[in-house]
Amino acid sequence: MSNLHAEFEAAAAAAQQLPSRPDNDTLLQLYALYKQATAGDASGKRPGFTDFVGRAKYDAWAKLHGTAKETAMKSYVELVAKLKGS
Repeated sequence: MSNLHAEFEAAAAAAQQLPSRPDNDTLLQLYALYKQATAGDASGKRPGFTDFVGRAKYDAWAKLHGTAKETAMKSYVELVAKLKGS
């Protein structure tokens, strides 16, 4: 687990310095995987209809309900590697 955790932390740092900004769907996927890996299932209230960004983030995260933290970490690492072109 510690190796996966180290890879996840490295990927999180690398995601901040990608060569180009990913499209919005990819950004939502990155956000949702990160939140699922670090906080588990979505919690709290769903943002109101006037908070478009917050609502989209919450919905993307909520779609991963039940996904294990380790699975989310692995998916996040793989997605960042793909975006980096590795």
